[in-house]
Amino acid sequence: MRQKWGFLDSGIHDASVNMALDEALLNWHSEGKIPPVLRFYGWTTPSLSLGHFQKESEINFQNMKEHQCQYVRRLTGGSAVLHDDELTYSIVISEKNPDIPSSIQEAYYVLSKGIIQGYKNLGIEADYAEDLSRERSAICFERPAFYEMVADGKKLSGNAQTRKRGIILQHGSIPISINEDMLFDLFVFPNEKVKAKKRRAFAQKAAAINQLTGNKHTFKTVKQAFYEGFKKGLNLQLEPITLSKSQWDEVYQLAKTSYSTKQPTRSV
Repeated sequence: MRQKWGFLDSGIHDASVNMALDEALLNWHSEGKIPPVLRFYGWTTPSLSLGHFQKESEINFQNMKEHQCQYVRRLTGGSAVLHDDELTYSIVISEKNPDIPSSIQEAYYVLSKGIIQGYKNLGIEADYAEDLSRERSAICFERPAFYEMVADGKKLSGNAQTRKRGIILQHGSIPISINEDMLFDLFVFPNEKVKAKKRRAFAQKAAAINQLTGNKHTFKTVKQAFYEGFKKGLNLQLEPITLSKSQWDEVYQLAKTSYSTKQPTRSV
């Protein structure tokens, strides 16, 4: 039997609004105001999201200004992600949902089935990353985490999860293309030699949709592929939802007070 989830195509917003809306969805679901939700969204300008506990000393803020790149701190952990030419998704669902395992790793596995199917819809044979390095990196796409997506040994998407108020929030980046020049400019390296070495190695560790397919995909076509992917992969019936003016007002207020770049750290 298919589960009924809400589907929110929230469009393109700046970094603070995008992260505030994910938090608001978590809050509303915990209060019983909305069903489990799958959300798709994009970014008005290139944006770097920092993991909840990530050190800001790893980020080159001067270069961020030169690239006119926004930054925001996520509710979730992990390394920094450059959001640019990509589809971003988020899921909010109760920890008590009978289809969601209690284990964080197993919950990743279940919720990521939609991502696997979305890549398959684009002709990419993705699989789960299970043979992992323990080496830490400030840059998310330098290494896969447990049950993230890989194809030909390269990481495809960055995903992160947190649990608050009995609710799981999982969100992730599905790159259509990757601007490596910008990406490596946004981090601090000991010297240019190390930076160049890291960048050369990155090409062997990560890949985006356009690179793997040899085609230029649009945001619209990728969104449709993953919409169908989540429906099939998670056996869902998706019902569109819209937000009221008061809900959007709540999101904008949360963005202003908790996610502006003047307040880079965040706790819930």
